[in-house]
Amino acid sequence: MKTCRSARIFPQRISTLTTLLIAAGISSLPAVVVAQTKNKAAVSAATKSVASTKEIVQVVKPPIALAYIDVATSASDMPGGNLMAGAAQGAQSGGGLFGALTGMAKGAMGGASDRGNVFGNTHSLGFASGKYVDVSVYTSKNPGLNDAKQFIPSVMNLGESLQLNAPVPEKSVHVPVDENPVEPTYEKPKGKISVYWGCGETIRPGQPRTLDVATASMDDYAKFFVMRGKTTKGARWQPGHPAWPNKVDDRKVPDTASLIGQHNFVGNGIPESFKVSLAAPQDLMPPIELKQTKKDGAVALDWKSIPHARGYFVAVMGGKSDGNSGENASGEMIVWTSSELADFGFGLMDYQSNQDIDKWIKEKVILPASATQCAVPKGIFPDGGAGMLRMIAYGSDAFFAYPPRPEDPKIAWEPDWQTKVRVKSVFGSILGGMGDMGEKPQPKKEEKKNKATDLLKSLFGN
Repeated sequence: MKTCRSARIFPQRISTLTTLLIAAGISSLPAVVVAQTKNKAAVSAATKSVASTKEIVQVVKPPIALAYIDVATSASDMPGGNLMAGAAQGAQSGGGLFGALTGMAKGAMGGASDRGNVFGNTHSLGFASGKYVDVSVYTSKNPGLNDAKQFIPSVMNLGESLQLNAPVPEKSVHVPVDENPVEPTYEKPKGKISVYWGCGETIRPGQPRTLDVATASMDDYAKFFVMRGKTTKGARWQPGHPAWPNKVDDRKVPDTASLIGQHNFVGNGIPESFKVSLAAPQDLMPPIELKQTKKDGAVALDWKSIPHARGYFVAVMGGKSDGNSGENASGEMIVWTSSELADFGFGLMDYQSNQDIDKWIKEKVILPASATQCAVPKGIFPDGGAGMLRMIAYGSDAFFAYPPRPEDPKIAWEPDWQTKVRVKSVFGSILGGMGDMGEKPQPKKEEKKNKATDLLKSLFGN
């Protein structure tokens, strides 16, 4: 199985300076050499050579079927993650507010079921720990495909197959238009935004970059918000693209699951040859194990190296008040990233292409795979904390296609199918770590476990 790579042709650009140098060089050549450059036979031969090169550009047709597999591992030491996960599960499987409350009650008791998985969890913000997989498939031979099956390896521990269903197109609803004019109101913004960057125990010279939102112009905003990141396309939940998980098959991915092995997509219009084998680099990554240590106002970050990780990135967002109240109240939003260059960081907290990751590692925006430590400088966030920390370990994206691309460019490539796989592991916490907050309190023998939990249990049952 060969990896499919798209070829890009970049136009050659010649600068003005280069043109002048070439012109100067030609003018100083001997007359006989200049005459040779005008030889018609030579020009004709060169033209034929270029033409013959253009003639052997390989014809590449789009695949008949296309599948996306997004793989994510999420970890957090924040308390309440099970509550939020239970609420999400209950909202989908139980329905509405009542279902969310029921799921929250079960989550509070640590009894969230193995169902209630929701498509899009691979993009969660790290509120709850778990392993997530989003899958979608499409075939040009049946653009309105509603359902399909994905036969999976036994090591995934989810039976023989996953049921893929497409959402039903929503009917347009007429919304009455209020013709009464409304006078818009505008309130002048207040506050500041400051950005720091770079690992280390002390703030580096020239930092922070600060934007006063009350006085900033549009040009100031454009210069200030430097955000790298080009998250590539992946699994989608839309009509004609059967996807998993869904309301019919909402099983959670077990913590013991593995994706290694053969995956077979079956459906009306999907080629029978659609069988793709995934290896260790496309498997679910281990969770990030981050240790935070406060030291003289700075926060040291240490983590275990993750197999197949391509690089790492850390960002912290927090804020502080100016101490005023009422209409005079204002504040400051503070952002720090592990990048050696100023970057707001928001765009890098998701899947990125292999090429972009490698590029940004060279630019020292992303930490290399060999990195296992960093430090948030002291003096950025109040009391060395009060910031939301997020970390990502980038896996490698991979492309598979069948039949493989012919080596002979004269033979057109007409693939039956193509699969794109994206992998990552993320972590969420409070800067400085949760400490005792993350530990489960032990109830005293003479007291009940938790009055709030007992109340929820009595309302919604076991």
